[in-house]
Amino acid sequence: MNEAKKETELKPVRAVGARQPRDPGRRRVLRALALGTAAVALSSARVPAYANARGGAWWQRMDAAREHLNGATPREGGIQLDLPGVTQDGSAVPLTVEVESPMDPDDYVEALYLYAAGNPTPEIADIYFTPLAGRARFSTRVRLNRTQAVHALARTSGGEWLAASREVRVTVSGCLSQDGTYDFDSLMRTRVRASERLGAGEIGDIRTLVDHPMETGLREDRDGRTIPERIIHSFQAEFNGEPVLDIRLYRAVSANPYLRFPIAPSESGDAVFRWEDDEGETATESARIEVG
Repeated sequence: MNEAKKETELKPVRAVGARQPRDPGRRRVLRALALGTAAVALSSARVPAYANARGGAWWQRMDAAREHLNGATPREGGIQLDLPGVTQDGSAVPLTVEVESPMDPDDYVEALYLYAAGNPTPEIADIYFTPLAGRARFSTRVRLNRTQAVHALARTSGGEWLAASREVRVTVSGCLSQDGTYDFDSLMRTRVRASERLGAGEIGDIRTLVDHPMETGLREDRDGRTIPERIIHSFQAEFNGEPVLDIRLYRAVSANPYLRFPIAPSESGDAVFRWEDDEGETATESARIEVG
């Protein structure tokens, strides 16, 4: 976040009508003070988005993050959080996050939590992985209300917590788009693209899209009435009956949710995907993956 910093020039006070001799030593002291003030200002500007002097680390200031941590302190690092530095449209900002992990049965990422600190509600998604995912990687598109920091928390199967943050400058808010921009005739229509054939030990790629307005409950119709919140809140992926990942979605996920994630099957089989929204509407799709 760029903030203009004004450097205050310190000048010696002169008595009216009095002529004071020049003091080179004093001028050097005043110059040093001014430079010191500027250095402090610059150092403050470099403070990362996840910390400030008033409230400490970002996870200490966010109720949802504190609840997940339950007193634990995360280690910064180990998470790659990719978003554009500047976006002109806050309604569909691409987000990709990956956590460093072998994703072995004894050492894998169990949970990944995403937050948008400047949104009316900060939660974006809760992603629960299994080793069958092969990589702890996830992509989607999100709504950002204003310029803000996007945060990630990850919990490993060994109980370690990791944290990361990324600042995004937003030109147009993504939470208050106009009414009349969605066709409900295609509600819950799904599209899936999956790797059709994988070699032994190879990690595949799954991309899903479902038609849904993901109404936030924050915008109004043309008559000035608030449109009720209605979102897809749940997504599950399975392979041959075994879970790959389970996602809890929040209203910060963009309309027509796009979800991309890996899969690492050891044998041929069928991947099954399920979506459900707040009003009980569901959709199911499947894809065949051959291994070997």
